Amino acid sequence: MRKRVEGVRERILECAVREFLEKGYTDASLRTIAEQAGTSTNSIYVRFHDKEGLFCAIVEPVAQEFSARFMTVQETFHSFEKERQQEEMGEYSSNEMMKLIDYIYDHFEAFRLLLDASYGTKFQNFVGSLVAVEEEYTYKWMEVTGYEPEISSAMTKELYHMVVTSYFEGIFEVIRHDISREDAKKYVGMLGKYHHAGFKAIAKEEP
Repeated sequence: MRKRVEGVRERILECAVREFLEKGYTDASLRTIAEQAGTSTNSIYVRFHDKEGLFCAIVEPVAQEFSARFMTVQETFHSFEKERQQEEMGEYSSNEMMKLIDYIYDHFEAFRLLLDASYGTKFQNFVGSLVAVEEEYTYKWMEVTGYEPEISSAMTKELYHMVVTSYFEGIFEVIRHDISREDAKKYVGMLGKYHHAGFKAIAKEEP
């Protein structure tokens, strides 16, 4: 069995990030990646099986960890007593989101790939999966706190899906526009306040 050359895997991953960011998953070329890494396409197949395997090697650990952290935030809040959920929703969400922003910025390139280069892979609905979790746990919060009866028919599930989607897309705009970590936290914090106030305003409107 031939011994793998040290450092080739790292060079392939580095060149793959550049290629995927520049062309997206669909148009990225394994031949180009191999040439830039100073190796052969066969060495990519041996290490990663195929193009999607290569893409997954870059983004999957980050996507899984972020999703796990996001779910922990939701589950932890849902475990609070009713009164604490009522009192701390805005503050808790804001504090935990700042921690998630730090994680995003610690893995900046992987998130750029997840957001704008993942079409054609199993990660193309990454933002949508976060939206689905947020919706699920918001309805759980409504049930626990008794907020649901106060919601008029103006706040339909379709409208709330639009609201949550716009919130998460807004959060990830800080990545797409290469905003500094410090400014990202400031803007996302303001966006959270805007989203929370807007939710309460619409929920109490008459149809």
